[in-house]
Amino acid sequence: MKSSKLSRRTVLKGLLGGSLVTLGLPPLELFMNRHGTAYADDPVVSGFPRRFGLFFWGNGNNPDRWVPQGIGADWVASEQLAPVYHLKEVITVVTGMNALIPNTVPHHAGAAGILSGRPVMNPYSDSTFAGPSIDQTIAGVIGGETRFKSLEFGSAPGSGLSYNGPNNKNPPEENPRALFERIFGGSFQLPGEDPIVDPKVGLRRSVLDAVNSQISSLKTRVGSADALRLEQHFEGIRSLEKRLAKLEEDPPDLKACALPPMPEPDYPDIEGRPQMQEKNRALCDVIALALACDQTRVFSNYFTKPLTNILFQGAGAGHHQLTHDEAGDQPECHNITMQCVQALAYQIEALKKIEEGAGTLLDNCLILGTSEVSLGKTHSLQNYPIVLAGTAGGRIKSGIHYNAVGGDNVSKLLLSICRAVGLDLGEFGESEGYVTQSLGDVEV
Repeated sequence: MKSSKLSRRTVLKGLLGGSLVTLGLPPLELFMNRHGTAYADDPVVSGFPRRFGLFFWGNGNNPDRWVPQGIGADWVASEQLAPVYHLKEVITVVTGMNALIPNTVPHHAGAAGILSGRPVMNPYSDSTFAGPSIDQTIAGVIGGETRFKSLEFGSAPGSGLSYNGPNNKNPPEENPRALFERIFGGSFQLPGEDPIVDPKVGLRRSVLDAVNSQISSLKTRVGSADALRLEQHFEGIRSLEKRLAKLEEDPPDLKACALPPMPEPDYPDIEGRPQMQEKNRALCDVIALALACDQTRVFSNYFTKPLTNILFQGAGAGHHQLTHDEAGDQPECHNITMQCVQALAYQIEALKKIEEGAGTLLDNCLILGTSEVSLGKTHSLQNYPIVLAGTAGGRIKSGIHYNAVGGDNVSKLLLSICRAVGLDLGEFGESEGYVTQSLGDVEV
């Protein structure tokens, strides 16, 4: 870079194979006159990679109808855990965990606490997560070896809660057919098929290397906020390059890899009610085989979002409205929670039915099922509903109910999850959500 002056038109230039390549810059504060790590251990267990999945539903539960009787292996299902009780041997129920961050924004603060271990950023204006959500913390370490660093989807419209960083979301796919086409469309090959080689791939995936020295120089000349924007910009390009490079390689030789059934092109509402369970089943079937084919190792299933007012089956009003307006023990809200847990059960079943080695795909996964609050009526961040499924290759206990008597910081559980799937982390979260100790009671 010969000139010290940067502008919106500045490009990084380099030679690649005798040809000139250029790389543009993202919008920087510098242009607007405003200047204002974790490492992975061995990612493969018994020849199979570890995976992480999030299953999320909005508006919480009723703790009095959720917490099971008994602890350890001798627990008996509560009303709201009945839909997953037949999966008792492959799940762990965790109760008594609290998000200790300030509850400054109803629903959104709790989402930031349970999914990032940090207080929400900008709570009184355009609130956002202050750092990456747990799925992206994990994807940043174990997601680089697959075509898709992570995949986000959900049965209901919404913006999702997968954050790369502040004001940087990964929008979820809502249409099962579109998710199928994205993963298993024209560029996908089953094991044994010849890969499609695009002559432009080699050039495109080497652009950053060609301008690497200029990138290093540029980073020393911008402020911290712009440095972060540059890092996210270059990481996005590198992620694309890695994905393109994967298209040149032979498909992974995984016996469980197969094409899922093609979903319906659309799932229209029936009498004003969305087909939540039908869409969820189709999405879960697609993602299960995406994992089996090692197309991704991280996913997020947003069955519903915080504050959702979806009209569920059997409900006389929207979900969020009912959490505040329904009287008594809220039977309609209870019925909705049951439907959410039924959807979670299908997500687990879809992974469990796929054989992988001597066990199942679920054995090499760790799924976190949760919501952004416990009791929706009060926006409580105490005693979160939490179900873990799978053991990440034998690193997390299963078949038990663990109760944190007196309450405990939920970030400890998030740290346990990160370590179980392959991250060498010594800490997790920030501020009141900061921890250096994991939840050893659920670890093997």
